[in-house]
Amino acid sequence: MTNTPVNPINQATNEYYLTRQNEMESNVRSYPRKLPLAIAKAQGCWVTDVEGNEYLDCLAGAGTLALGHNHPDVIKAIQDVLASGLPLHTLDLTTPLKDAFTEELLSFFPKGEYRLQFCGPSGADGTEAAIKLAKTYTGRGNVISFSGGYHGMTHGSLSMTGNLNAKNAVQNLMAGVQFMPYPHEYRCPLGIGGEAGVDALTYYFENFIEDVESGVVKPAAVILEAIQGEGGVVTAPVKWLQKIREVTKKHGIVLILDEVQAGFCRSGKMFAFEHAGIEPDVVVMSKAVGGSLPLAVLAIKKEFDAWQPAGHTGTFRGNQLAMATGYASLKVMKEQNLAQNAQQRGDFLQAELKKLAQQFGCIGNVRGKGLMIGIEIVDERQPQDRIGAYPADGVLAAEIQKACFKHKLLLERGGRGGNVVRILCPLIITQSECEEMIKRFTQAVQDALKATRS
Repeated sequence: MTNTPVNPINQATNEYYLTRQNEMESNVRSYPRKLPLAIAKAQGCWVTDVEGNEYLDCLAGAGTLALGHNHPDVIKAIQDVLASGLPLHTLDLTTPLKDAFTEELLSFFPKGEYRLQFCGPSGADGTEAAIKLAKTYTGRGNVISFSGGYHGMTHGSLSMTGNLNAKNAVQNLMAGVQFMPYPHEYRCPLGIGGEAGVDALTYYFENFIEDVESGVVKPAAVILEAIQGEGGVVTAPVKWLQKIREVTKKHGIVLILDEVQAGFCRSGKMFAFEHAGIEPDVVVMSKAVGGSLPLAVLAIKKEFDAWQPAGHTGTFRGNQLAMATGYASLKVMKEQNLAQNAQQRGDFLQAELKKLAQQFGCIGNVRGKGLMIGIEIVDERQPQDRIGAYPADGVLAAEIQKACFKHKLLLERGGRGGNVVRILCPLIITQSECEEMIKRFTQAVQDALKATRS
């Protein structure tokens, strides 16, 4: 008996495609469990499923779709490459397109101070390359990472990631990773809170590195996010980040900033570390850098470029389509000042969400920068901890996400226990779309509270 080819037009239901996906794909898939739809088309901030339902997309490919879906400049860039005869894949051989993209990307860094390394093609590949480079440069083997950090799911990058769920199932990850506490405005890891908590953590890092009895040898690198994404949208305090830069520079430790999610105008600046006025030794870039297509790039201060030829390779580091879409995206970001739009729209969303926090006690904290916002969901019926934070309510957060989906709003969760609702809108989002997002989110919180607490 032969199989009859599927005609998608005659099977236009979400359930049909989700059932087939369940039968054909690995159990590892995650997003369809929380956002059960089959996408037919998308434009800007809007996604349409196979049943014709339209959703406001505040996930944007986990931040990858900086210009939203199918931006005309991105589509034109793809069409131009396809019509040009340019090879789609060049390893690390150069092309005029790669030359232009490289020059444009370097223009966002201090002139003449950095070089680019093209990796293949995910953010995790970038963090792997950055750590290898730091070990190559210093001759040392240890790495300092931070609780709550996320650097990818490959073997080495997972070892530097804070979340234990994936790590518990995989033994013998990369050795030599020392975790340290990351400041948190709502859940201070020292139980102090406020400026006193930030000051204590700032002192703690410096003392840890300089204490000859710390028990840990000098590391090759410190890797961190200036805004932790998957960890629950936790922003690094300026003084803490500046101290880390000062101490790592003093002791010859390579400072790696993971800007995979927070970079490219999302925080209201081109890179999130710019809020602290520092210059990292290595910057890891992916997601938005490829203009929606797979690409990972390191920016390396020239003195740290310790690679020998072929010291690190990757077949798809020559993805010409991604360089074309990345180049087009960088041009739009600059010409339309999308960093400013992200800041203005983000300020509005945070202000409105903080108003909602006065109405709904389950919103314990609203935080972030630009269009990278976290809404911490708590159980305000329970006692507060020593610094006034309520217990996390991951169950309610999940119900809020579910209710958002019913109200045609796509967003994700993160943080400890998945209790932080995260907003990663496309940078092109308009004021009216932000107002619509607040309207739908408000309805979703009301519905979720009725479902879980009534």
